[in-house]
Amino acid sequence: MVSSMKRLIQFVLLLLSILLISGGMISGQSPVLDIGSRLELFVDRYLVDRTEGLTFELQHPVDAGEVLRFDQPWEGAFAGYCTVIEDGGLYRLYYRGLPVPRADGSTSETTCLAESRDGIRWTRPELGLFELAGTRRNNVILADQAPFSHNFSPLLDGRPGIPADQRFKALAGTQKTGLFAFVSADGRRWRKLVDRPVITAGDFDSQNVAFWSESEQQYVSYFRVFRQRIRRIARTTSTDFINWSTPVDMGYGDGPVEHLYTNQTHPYFRAPQIYLGIAARFMPGRQVLTPEQATSVGVNPGYFKDVSDSVLITTRGGDRYDRLFPEALIKPELGLENWTSRTNYPALNIVPTGAGEISFYVQKSYGQPTHRLHRYRLRTDGLVAVRAPWRGGELLTKPLRFAGERLVINFATSAAGGLRVEIQDETGKPWPGYSLDESIEQIGNEIAREVSWKRGSALGGLAGKTVRLRFVMKDADLYSIRFR
Repeated sequence: MVSSMKRLIQFVLLLLSILLISGGMISGQSPVLDIGSRLELFVDRYLVDRTEGLTFELQHPVDAGEVLRFDQPWEGAFAGYCTVIEDGGLYRLYYRGLPVPRADGSTSETTCLAESRDGIRWTRPELGLFELAGTRRNNVILADQAPFSHNFSPLLDGRPGIPADQRFKALAGTQKTGLFAFVSADGRRWRKLVDRPVITAGDFDSQNVAFWSESEQQYVSYFRVFRQRIRRIARTTSTDFINWSTPVDMGYGDGPVEHLYTNQTHPYFRAPQIYLGIAARFMPGRQVLTPEQATSVGVNPGYFKDVSDSVLITTRGGDRYDRLFPEALIKPELGLENWTSRTNYPALNIVPTGAGEISFYVQKSYGQPTHRLHRYRLRTDGLVAVRAPWRGGELLTKPLRFAGERLVINFATSAAGGLRVEIQDETGKPWPGYSLDESIEQIGNEIAREVSWKRGSALGGLAGKTVRLRFVMKDADLYSIRFR
């Protein structure tokens, strides 16, 4: 009996060893990533096995200038919590209107809408839905529904088969009320989905974001919690936008734990498996302006004793953010008006705004008469670059499987620089025809360049096989890759 049990245990251990080896999970091996034909950015190290001589560099968005001044009587110095949605060529900007400081959830708060056809030039539609300041000629979509205008945060629901009258959704509320779910057919006229809060465990006193996750096949929401008096982020999920899971706190791995006032987490529109967050980093009590300087820029006396900037956080689902870069993505610019409390807060979502260009939006001069929204632009996929200096360097991916016939890269080189790609098998041996010596050097600056070898750019029968990609670069930047 003992001998039989011993043989059974040995058999089970052998079977487990075979499974681990076939799955690539033995120590020293990386699991095989099945990336299909998805676009992959280098905002984290998901694809990367090792590098030599290369660095990951956070890029510098360009301030493209003011796009909207919050100067209407129902908007004002304390407008905020902006959301930008691109929908078939129509851009919608949602934001809180608040001309004077009030407690969270006050009746003075409204929800406003601006629209654009290019993400650059914005106008306020005259909706006529509510009377404010003696007129219905305004852009207000929600009023007299405290506390929901405090942090009304809409989304365009990408779930297949969603009813037409629920195409737009939103979460809004405070800790006292919990978060209520709203729906809309046109993004202008809204109603409650159910007459009760759908999420109750959280602090909710900033922007509470949600979206349909294509990769996770469920709704995901990220919102504010306080842990040891630090502003943190929690996550919850749902299959119907009504019943949500018990929230879990998001960790940062080895990244710093800081006050993140808003998280602005959302799938990147070109690579929805990657959730990008341009978060507002808040530094309470870190005062830059003197009282006299605060008076000179006209900031409200309660809003100059802290400073803020914007940082990049990413996640692919689960309870962990990747903070590859603790440095600021958006630093406060020249001018005392940029060093006041709660300025430099980013809007939710990154959107396309031109050929080879993406944009996001940042509030400026919060609590001041000049309060406004600016657009920041980057090259497409250009938040992070894998950078090779003039002396060169290499990147080797983890083992992966792909679908497609061509490898396409988003890259830039100097006139003297270049990039070559070797395709290896899982043992590190080059596939015939795809070695480094057979690779055609890629020189230039393109969003989508097909990589080629002496035999051409077709990848033959490599689709579905386990491969590694070896990038050998000199004075070059690599932003993203995909197979197609």
